Amino acid sequence: MRVIPGDTMPAIDARLAGGGKWALAGEKADKLALLAFYRGIFCPICRSWVADLDRLVPEFEKRGVSVIALSCDRKEGAEKAVKDWDLKKLRVGYKLDVEDARRAGLYISEGRGMNPATGQKEPMLFAEPALLLVRPEGELYAAWIQSTPYARVHIAEILTAVDNFVAKNLPDPRGSA
Repeated sequence: MRVIPGDTMPAIDARLAGGGKWALAGEKADKLALLAFYRGIFCPICRSWVADLDRLVPEFEKRGVSVIALSCDRKEGAEKAVKDWDLKKLRVGYKLDVEDARRAGLYISEGRGMNPATGQKEPMLFAEPALLLVRPEGELYAAWIQSTPYARVHIAEILTAVDNFVAKNLPDPRGSA
């Protein structure tokens, strides 16, 4: 199943590293919410990608965009990511339900044991990287969804896209024909 721009997103929720819960239904961004799905603590590519997102959180917030990184990791993995990846500004959600990720149109992969680059065990199932921009009403606005960990869209390019969307007063989304 794929969510089409303009469609209402399925319910997505997670626990937050550091405590608390997060739910898309409760996310009240001024303009848009950026949901950044990453593979998990075991992924070395995620480390730099999520760190780049962490660095740009204030820029997104200046534009009225709330930001959260989400994974299927357990609590320990999410808290290790926050600490080891030196994440200071980014909310990090964990325990994302694989079926919620699937309903949101994300690709799901099966773990292949120990990741040789990090020495971390891959979970049995996890979501591949994706960036979703969601309107405050819960409708998908734009999506960048990947089936592999490689060749990710750069976070700075998403910031440029947000600038264009906001400058044009969030025109109707593309991709829904």
